[in-house]
Order: sequence, then C-alpha cells, then structure tokens
Amino acid sequence: MMATSLKQVFRKRIINLAFSSAAALHTRSQRWSSIALTSVNNGSSYHGFLQPARCPLQLSSRSMFIKVQDTPNPNSLKFIPGVQVLESGTADFPNVSAAQKSPLAKLLFRIEGVQAVFLSTDFITITKYDEEAEWRTIKPEAFAVIMDFFASGLPVIHEGERSESEHAGGEEEDDETIAMIKELLDTRIRPTVQEDGGDILYRGFSDGIVYLKMMGSCTSCPSSVVTLKNGVQNMLQFYIPEVIEVTEVKDEEDHLVESEFKKLEDQLSSESAKKD
Repeated sequence: MMATSLKQVFRKRIINLAFSSAAALHTRSQRWSSIALTSVNNGSSYHGFLQPARCPLQLSSRSMFIKVQDTPNPNSLKFIPGVQVLESGTADFPNVSAAQKSPLAKLLFRIEGVQAVFLSTDFITITKYDEEAEWRTIKPEAFAVIMDFFASGLPVIHEGERSESEHAGGEEEDDETIAMIKELLDTRIRPTVQEDGGDILYRGFSDGIVYLKMMGSCTSCPSSVVTLKNGVQNMLQFYIPEVIEVTEVKDEEDHLVESEFKKLEDQLSSESAKKD
C-alpha cells in the first residue's frame, strides 16, 4: 500500500514537471518570436515591429509603432513615432549642412534621396527629391533610422541649440497690429499647417506686407502659393485691415538649396542632351 502511494506521488511529480517544462518552452518561444505589423487606415500607413529584446533599450526600439501620413506635398511624408521628438517648437533642416546640430536629422540625410528634414514635437517630416527618389526605397530605411535612433538615447538636437519655433520680433512685439498677426498665426493657421507636416513663422511686417517663412512640407509644395494667398492672406486681411499682402521669405540656406538644385537640374539636362 505504501509502495503504491509513493508511485502515485512520484508519477504526479513527473507529470507536473513535464507540464512545467512545456509551458516554459512555449513561453520562451513566444517571447523570442517577432511580429511585424502593417495596416492601412484612411490613407495612412502604420509600420512597427514588436520584437523581444535582451535589454529594455532594445525593446523600446523594436516595439515602436510608427504611423505615416501623406501631406499635400507628394514629395513629403509625415512620420509619427508615438514618442516625443522635440520638447517644444519645430526645427527645419533644408540641407545637410543645416542638420549638423541634430544627430537625428544627420542620420536621415544619409538615406539616398532625402532632400530635407523637419522636426516637431511629435512628428518628423521627410522630403525627397522629385522623381529621382521613390518612397518604397526611402520608407524602410527611414523606419529603421527612427527606431534605432530613439533606442540609442541620443539627443534629437545638441544641447545649447534651439529649435526654430519663434517668430521674428524684437522691438516689434509692442506693435498691436503685429501682435494680432502673430496671434492669428499661432491660434488659427499654424495648427492646420502643422497637421500637414509643415509650419509657418512670422518674419516681418512693413508697408502692409506680412513676410512669412514656410517650413517642412510647405517649402516645396505645389499648392503652397495657393495656401499662402487664398488661405493665410485672406484670413489675415479679414481680421486685420492693415494687411495688404502676404509674401514668402527665404533664409540664406533656402536660397543655397535652390541654387544647388538648379545646378543639378542643369547638369542632368546637359548630360541628357549629350546622349541624344
């Protein structure tokens, strides 16, 4: 009787041990399996990887869920990583030299076909060259760069550098008309433009003309002139009678980009003509 009882106890222990081992093996298998997620919703695409890691740092990169949105500019896409990009404001990098203050922008410029990078508090806008570059080759590299960067712990912008989010002002801050222009820009216009992956900053007001700087997807957007004249100008004129016209201004870096791009176009045209 005693022997039978011991055998039953021993058998139960073996069965329990077998179930425990199988459960542990199944859990380990699940833990080390990777899952790729891709979905499309209302014209937006989502890309992310849920993959285990040996340390929390790696886990944070592989569990990042990146949403991609189209913009009015066919050459610009808005990447939303689901984490904070900038603490506040925006930062525009129209070329590689301007990106030296941002480790993230520098890495994105290493992707072939990337023309410009724009950063905001919760999204990244990447602008490519026209027909020369295709999104199907740029997007996978952009996903990898963004995920790996936020896992690295590096600062998005070097310490001491400031984001380009402030309107030009100085002594003009005391002018009532200028204050109204900035208020309308901040409350009625900029939020809409930022939804499209860009931004607009005040750069001056003189003789009834409002000077604005366009950034991000707005910079080379085919409809930017229409937006500026029919949208921004009409709204400012409606609320502020002193406004006669709205015009775009460009920084020295913007002119440099246009100059280099024109040289490239001329070179390609020349080479094409020689072949013909």
